[in-house]
Amino acid sequence: VFIAQSRASGSHRDVEDEELTRIFVMIPKTYTEEDLREKFKMYGDIEYCSIIKNKTTGESKGLGYVRYLKPSQAARAIEECDRSYRAILAEPKNKSSESFEHDYYANMRQELRGNTLPFCMQPEFCSFEKAETRIQEPVSKRLSVVSRLPFIQEQLFALFDLVPGLEYCDVQRDPHTNSGYAVIQYSTAASAIYAKYKLHGFEYPPGNRLTVIFLEDGNDSSE
Repeated sequence: VFIAQSRASGSHRDVEDEELTRIFVMIPKTYTEEDLREKFKMYGDIEYCSIIKNKTTGESKGLGYVRYLKPSQAARAIEECDRSYRAILAEPKNKSSESFEHDYYANMRQELRGNTLPFCMQPEFCSFEKAETRIQEPVSKRLSVVSRLPFIQEQLFALFDLVPGLEYCDVQRDPHTNSGYAVIQYSTAASAIYAKYKLHGFEYPPGNRLTVIFLEDGNDSSE
């Protein structure tokens, strides 16, 4: 089995460097880079490991990268590592990709946050909360996200992480329909309500509307 080279890519070495040797994983927030290396060194020679951290607090976001020397090693890690790591090939670190993600999430951040007021002080959120109370829709801290297109784990995480309190983002894919499905959980119901309010119907990517609904999380929804 061979991995075909993209027509848009440069040299073969560029493809190996940027597209086929780096994997993206979900990890416990207590993991250090050494822990990450220890867990994944059995699959091949690791060039480096890195953990994504909150720029303000320096705390781990529970996400990391592992880069191998060979594409076959990265492929083996994805195939054989524990499913809880949700390992996938990472997006290439080229300029166009970084520029697209920066612009996309900068616009989304402006749309979601708008200003620095807490959610409860934003008029649109207060009116939504009252409307929800009248409708009495069961709410929870957990959301289901459905799309006709498959999700990329790291991008969906970054999208929902714009709302404070994200605890985890679990992306799944239906092999028969190729549609996207994910479970999102926040630390509070207020964050989940706000995320549903802002992201239900949001186009991601442009032209593809997300469907966001509440999932029961076992807690008393009346709270």
